[in-house]
Amino acid sequence: MQALLQQAQSMQQQMQAAQQELAETEVTGTAGGGLVTATVTGGGELKALAIDPKVVDPDDVDTLSDLVIAAVRDANRAAQELVEAKLGPLAQGGLGGLLG
Repeated sequence: MQALLQQAQSMQQQMQAAQQELAETEVTGTAGGGLVTATVTGGGELKALAIDPKVVDPDDVDTLSDLVIAAVRDANRAAQELVEAKLGPLAQGGLGGLLG
């Protein structure tokens, strides 16, 4: 039983370390061939948004809005992949890995 508790504590520490690393890791997403770039953390927090002046057209704000949304979605997709890569092995093991 003691070994099981130690294994659970170790797994919890690994999970906390992975979550901290994710919170600090930044990934980017782009849209419009790089005209709009969004940077988010592994936790999904939007940290930066870069817009190329070429895409700023006061008569076509809808296109800019669409590009911003697409870039943020792309960055969030990259963040989700990062989460799955970092936490996947820990999450898949779960208690089932400890007991079986």
